[in-house]
Parts: sequence; C-alpha cells; structure tokens
Amino acid sequence: MDDRTLLNTLEEKGARFFVNQVNWPDSYPYCPACSGRIARTEGFLALHFHVNGLDLRVASLGDNERPWEDSCCEFFVEDPDGSVYYNFEVNAAGKLLAAMGAGRGDRKQRTAADLARIRRIASSVITEATEISGTIMTWDVALVIPLDLMGIRENNLPKTLRANFYKCGDKTAHPHYVTWNPIGTPKPDFHRPEYFGELELQ
Repeated sequence: MDDRTLLNTLEEKGARFFVNQVNWPDSYPYCPACSGRIARTEGFLALHFHVNGLDLRVASLGDNERPWEDSCCEFFVEDPDGSVYYNFEVNAAGKLLAAMGAGRGDRKQRTAADLARIRRIASSVITEATEISGTIMTWDVALVIPLDLMGIRENNLPKTLRANFYKCGDKTAHPHYVTWNPIGTPKPDFHRPEYFGELELQ
C-alpha cells in the first residue's frame, strides 16, 4: 500500500484520538492542536499524528537521537504482560527514537534493524537542522509499527492495550508537554505507565 492510500485508509477507518490534556498549566500552558488516527492490521499498528501550532524545530536528523527536544509526537504502549513498556518518539522529519524497559532508568534502545522495520511517513521533508519560532506550522507524521516490536504475537492479539499519546517540544520556543490520557505528576514525566489509558483492539 502506498503512502497516500495508507493515510487515506487511516483517515476513513482509523479510531480518532486527541492529544489535548495540559497537565502542568502553571509551568507549561501552551497546547498546540494535535490529533490523530490509529488502526491495526494482522501484523501492524498504524498511527497518524496531525499537528497545528507554533514553531517547528528539527535538530535530530538521525534515529535514536533526541527527538523529544524537537517538534515531536510520541506513542508509549505497555507489553500485554505488563512487564515492560515501549516508547516510540518521532519528530516532524520522521526521525525516530524507540526503546523498551520497565521504567525511565532502564531503557534499552531498539536496534537499527528494528527501526528499519518501522515505516515512517512525514509531511515535512527536512534534511538540515531547522528552527522556526513564533509562526503557526502544520505537519503530519505517521508510523506503522510491527506488532512484535510491542511484544504482541499475531496469533495472540490482546483485546486491549494500555498506552498514551504525547505531544512535546522541550527545546521549541514554546515548550509543551501535552497528553491524551491525563498524568497526575507534579512535573512533566511521560514515563509513567500507571497513567496509561486503554486502547480497544477490534
């Protein structure tokens, strides 16, 4: 399936989500518009983020760098057995950080071979460091993630997954930490699986 067909199919048939929870309004009140669609096939989970808001920053031009400092969208999902969770963090250029572990302090980055299996579709073609501040920018990024990279076997698909979606930009001109499911910590911390919400797999 080509990129256009995939994105059109997600738009027509995917479940809609909104990343609009401002959990730390005193310190980080800015909330760009961020929504998306998510769907699964027999072997993959596909998600498409759409962002409209101030700034566009891309400093990470390779995988497994620091995309969370850029204009970034993230998907965290717990292994069905609850032992570890997986983080997939992608900037506006489609550069991806992916890791796994039981908590923030023991993350193991995925290999280059694993990352090569994750399809990325980015609306912004960015090949050099970019920083645009104070201007409304619109961009999209999609990921197609093999289920086995989330601990799921095709013949043993769970009915639900615990997960969260995030929009962040640590070093953008308007830093923000926005979530799908609310997080009840005193300061921004996305590595909190106890605050994951539930996704139903149909």
